[in-house]
Amino acid sequence: MVRASFAGFSTALSALQANQKRLDIIGQNLSNMNTVGYTRQELKTSSINYRTPVSNYMNGSEVLVGFGVRMDKVAQIRDPYLDAQYRSQMYKSGYTSGLQSSLDSLAKVFDESTIDNLHSGFTNILGCLIDMQDPAKINDAIYESELRSKMHALANMLNDADTKITEAEQQEFMKLSGQNTSENGSIEIVNNILMQIGNLNRQIKQNQILGQQSLELMDERNVLLDELSSYIPIEVTYYKDQAHDGIDSTGATDTKEALGEVYHLDSSGNPMFKKEWPDDLRVEMLYKDANGNTQRLTLVEGTEGSGSDNYGRLELTGGSLQDPTGAAITFHGSKSNLVANNAASAVFEKDAAGNITNQFPEDSGSIQATLDMLWKDGTTTGLTDKKGYEYYRNELNNLAKTFADVMNAINIDGAKNDQSIANAADQFLFYNKDKDGKDITAANIGINSEWTNGNVHISTAGSNANGTKDPTDTIMNMQEAMKVTFGTGAVSANLDKILAGIDHNLKDNTFADYMNHISTVLANDSYHNAMALKTNVTVLNGIQNSRDEVSGVSLDEEASNMMQFVSAYNAASRLMTALDQTLDTLINSTGVVGR
Repeated sequence: MVRASFAGFSTALSALQANQKRLDIIGQNLSNMNTVGYTRQELKTSSINYRTPVSNYMNGSEVLVGFGVRMDKVAQIRDPYLDAQYRSQMYKSGYTSGLQSSLDSLAKVFDESTIDNLHSGFTNILGCLIDMQDPAKINDAIYESELRSKMHALANMLNDADTKITEAEQQEFMKLSGQNTSENGSIEIVNNILMQIGNLNRQIKQNQILGQQSLELMDERNVLLDELSSYIPIEVTYYKDQAHDGIDSTGATDTKEALGEVYHLDSSGNPMFKKEWPDDLRVEMLYKDANGNTQRLTLVEGTEGSGSDNYGRLELTGGSLQDPTGAAITFHGSKSNLVANNAASAVFEKDAAGNITNQFPEDSGSIQATLDMLWKDGTTTGLTDKKGYEYYRNELNNLAKTFADVMNAINIDGAKNDQSIANAADQFLFYNKDKDGKDITAANIGINSEWTNGNVHISTAGSNANGTKDPTDTIMNMQEAMKVTFGTGAVSANLDKILAGIDHNLKDNTFADYMNHISTVLANDSYHNAMALKTNVTVLNGIQNSRDEVSGVSLDEEASNMMQFVSAYNAASRLMTALDQTLDTLINSTGVVGR
């Protein structure tokens, strides 16, 4: 049997068209080499070999020959495994990056490298006490005024340090809410991303049903998914909708109903060929409940429902600039959540007892970094894994209260031996300037106004270790208190007697060294987090390089492909020329009767 005269031309034409399309795609790739998020494209093809119904009319000895190449679709070159790895590493990097920013803001509070710092404040006070140990100076108003001035300066520095911690907490809260800033907070950013992904899902699927691949829209969606993973831990799944997933209403996969969702069936119900139906995309957030069990919340559910039904949202349900540590977030899942065991919503908050309801897995996104810094004090049960703002505030409060209590106790003890003082308990040097009945803290420590007014003085009737009295004993006791380390053990027989009943644990540090201790803890936290951030970024860059090798545009590779496809195009053109010559011979040189 002689094949159709122009069948070969159709084969050559399909080759020309396919190679022309490949060259067009190379031009598209090269023009987008530097486009953010662009994924390299390629042409998917298949061989045309008509076996039905043409083959039904051929005899058994006929050798079937292909009829060219079919251009199936233009597709992206992506590796889902690398995408999952990248997004998993992205939320780790987002966490350590967010935490580092917060620790850097704390470093400004506890930076002891400057001249006017708390360590030097304690040193200046000790210097004044040493100057006053001369009996001739103990009653000198000038020296006492100098001591009061140094102590007042220290109290002001403690007040200022607490204010800066409060400001840092407020800045952290504004990262979430965006309040009082010109930029959107994390919550608004995530909500916008979810909305865009949900809308892109609908647009991409609608276009694909109509035969348009919408690859650029898929690139835009992938960029949004990468950005979202820096805020919260997510998992991305591609799936078929319920009408095309190959599962019938009873859950079976081998029934005619189930097969008909995936394949075109003949009259007998047998599959003929597979239906081309686009995938949907699901985004799930991972988190741990109060019992430590891993849970999932569907934030984007394909193209299900209508309007905003297919994507969820975040809501700030607690906290304010006046109460940043009370921050609470509620994650609302998509209304069309099709995963039966997934939660409908998840609340992230810390209750009055310090218990946290839900948390993200460790090191999971910048939102978790913000919540950790606002919630975790490093000491309360369940909150010890991170040291947030409240840890450093508590350390500062411990220093302020211990110093005030010790100085007050020493001066009051000296006043007890002074018969001219009616009420020795009033001879305190520091007090809570808010006068709200609460303990002294770094925020409220102040110099007793009666000391400023001249009604309170440094006592000149103190006692020493020998049980004798000397005008300088109070000053000497204060000097000793400035030099000794305060811990769980005794300091000295004399001071132990004076400080009986007073909690004075500074973890075996002097007052000045305790500031070094706080700064060292912060420096260690910052150092370890900076190393973790460096490691995370290095790993992230490595994964990105692997992604670029697969999905990025390589000039050398595209140039090589270009030469290959040009050669194939030339060969197809030469085939068409050869077929033309063959057909010319067939028409003009054969079949003329009587020639």
